[in-house]
Amino acid sequence: MTNTHGTPAGTPAGTSAGGPAPAGGESRGERLANWADGRVGLYSLAKGNLRKIFPDHWSFMLGEVALYSFLLIIVTGVYLTMFFKPSMDEVVYHGSYTPLSGVLMSQAYKSTVDISFDVRGGLLLRQLHHWAALIFVVAMLVHMMRVFFTGAFRKPRELSWLCGAGLLILGMFDGFMGYSLPDDLLSGTGIRFMEGAILSLPIIGTYLVMFIYGGEYPGHIWVPRLFTVHVLLIPGIMLGLLVAHLILVFYHKHTQGHGPGRKNGNVVGLPLMPVYMAKAGGFLFLTTGIISVISAIAQVNPIWAYGPYRPDQVTTDAQPDWYMGFSEGLIRVMPGWEINFLGHTLVLGVLIPLIIFPSVFLAIWLYPFFEAWLTGDKREHHVAERPRNNPRRTAFGAAWVAEYLLLLVGGGNDLFATHFHISLNAITWFVRIGFFVVPVLVYIVTHRWCLGLQRRDHEKVLHGRETGIITRLPHGEFVEIHEPLAQEDRAFLTAHDQLRPVEAPKGVDENGVPRKIGWTERLRARLSLAYFGRDGQIPKPTAEEYLAIQEEHHAHEKEQVTAEGHR
Repeated sequence: MTNTHGTPAGTPAGTSAGGPAPAGGESRGERLANWADGRVGLYSLAKGNLRKIFPDHWSFMLGEVALYSFLLIIVTGVYLTMFFKPSMDEVVYHGSYTPLSGVLMSQAYKSTVDISFDVRGGLLLRQLHHWAALIFVVAMLVHMMRVFFTGAFRKPRELSWLCGAGLLILGMFDGFMGYSLPDDLLSGTGIRFMEGAILSLPIIGTYLVMFIYGGEYPGHIWVPRLFTVHVLLIPGIMLGLLVAHLILVFYHKHTQGHGPGRKNGNVVGLPLMPVYMAKAGGFLFLTTGIISVISAIAQVNPIWAYGPYRPDQVTTDAQPDWYMGFSEGLIRVMPGWEINFLGHTLVLGVLIPLIIFPSVFLAIWLYPFFEAWLTGDKREHHVAERPRNNPRRTAFGAAWVAEYLLLLVGGGNDLFATHFHISLNAITWFVRIGFFVVPVLVYIVTHRWCLGLQRRDHEKVLHGRETGIITRLPHGEFVEIHEPLAQEDRAFLTAHDQLRPVEAPKGVDENGVPRKIGWTERLRARLSLAYFGRDGQIPKPTAEEYLAIQEEHHAHEKEQVTAEGHR
């Protein structure tokens, strides 16, 4: 029942069904907020989330740089889409760039030149788009390295890792498609490279080329198809992954830094509003400003200098963007082997790198699940690890980075040869041999380095910090005086977990019946022992060891005091 004014019966005068009646002096913004609150619960939503506490660390900025670079890519990409013509129809150029006047070119190339020289702000927007894409991939790679080395991918953040890895991989492929769209001589060389790689796939390679290019290379439809995938399909998937990743980060929060007072059951940090929002806004303007300055003063991808693509030509100095350099390196350093298998010619010089390329991505994607299987650890982890406290993982990561950098050298072997006056063949053979040697050496050095740092922490906890002061005991022994660590420092060095190796099931069960043990269980036990056994980590100092050392130090101090009293 309602009265004549629409107020439910029994509701006191001067109130509304949703709460107190709005005051007559409300501003338009307050009335809008009240209207939204009555329909979506704005106040309760804000009250419960805007004061949410998040841990704080400088390295979190890496993810924010990737986020703001992606937003800049979207904004500039929308602007460029309005002027770009994704067509391979040939026209004769008569624009403002005189050196290309009268040259036959595709509509895609002509529209890109027009954007660069005839559209107001077009060249700056093109360079903003390209530099933002480069910085996005850099930020994503470094951000994921931080997550990897600190173990921030462990439960419950496996899905966040999958989203991040998906963004990195899709960003690399979308970047490749983006700088291939102008149909210039440099990007056309890259597309030709891709066609040769696809053709190396046995049986299905020719079918895939026909599907992608619409016939024999170069065809007439690959630019429109690439444009659709570049501006619609992949960005849409990336946007979905980004939203999912941000939701998971908001729900789980970042892993907080290792240190005293930080546990899986608490959060030490700052509130989302106003602290994090203010910092996020500052990082947004800072990132956008820096990328804008770079785009204004550093030229990138000058397509007018390369000219339109022609299948019978290739640019000198042709290199992909850095994030695709390792794939180029795999192709360049691989010997040109071919074999005949079941009537098919297998070009191993291209096929093997083409198999290694996705295998690397797959290994990155699945590593969190491999480590979870190896440890059998089903606990939640909200505190980051120090890289030294997981030597095997840190060594694997360092070896991967070394391999990646080595293949970048292989992908630019011609540039290294011409700029440093080194034999091209010598560089190629160096990368070929180093492909197997360098990761192993880096792994061994990094592993030993981490163990050395663990031993140093072990000694500091037990004996304290070295002071450099040498004293002589009454019986003639010289010892260095150590300053005991503060309790906070000891907690920092000993708060991490040390997992024990997973043991394989016993050969017989509790009833004496032989148990069948699979090869996966034996492999898991051996790998776990290598990861977390005596050679995989230095045991943390125990309370008994610490007390024994302190008693020994006190005994030395008493001897010294007694000796001084006798003097």
